[in-house]
Amino acid sequence: MANFKESPSQTAGPYVHIGCVPTFAGLEGMYGGKDLGNTMITGNPAGERITLCLRVIDAAGEPMTDAMIEAWQPGPEGSFGPTEGFNHWGRQPTHAETGEAIFKTLMPGAPTGQTPHILLWIAARGINMALITRVYFPENDNAADPVFAIAGERAATLVAEKTDNVYVHSIHLQGDHETVFFDV
Repeated sequence: MANFKESPSQTAGPYVHIGCVPTFAGLEGMYGGKDLGNTMITGNPAGERITLCLRVIDAAGEPMTDAMIEAWQPGPEGSFGPTEGFNHWGRQPTHAETGEAIFKTLMPGAPTGQTPHILLWIAARGINMALITRVYFPENDNAADPVFAIAGERAATLVAEKTDNVYVHSIHLQGDHETVFFDV
């Protein structure tokens, strides 16, 4: 039997925007003129409308202006079943100047046995495989959530800050404030 070695890994590189969010790369007209996942609220759904502002921070403490974030979440009732006027999934690039990705969405309900949260999938330069984390909301008893509890003393890296109806969350890739990432 031959002894095969694992191929060396490679980083995602900046090309990820071309296929996933082509308007970020200056390519118009793909996917009917709109990037897939750019709108989560598609009608007039029931539920509290919120804005989620995410920043991906690199090892030097600088915002990454070329990352891409996908958000996956339950609807206001806590389920991933169809919700009229609402997509449970969205995709945004980080802004080329501010490094922020803005999601206009609904406050998620609590899935069975968990507290309300949004699952995040992050792809960017320098990352071999996309990272998965969660963002929780400060007004909830997040310690009761079994996944939040696994994060232990670093669980605070999963909680957004609230200003009015805007939730702001920084995702630190490395360093003292490194966000908890999940191996799924």
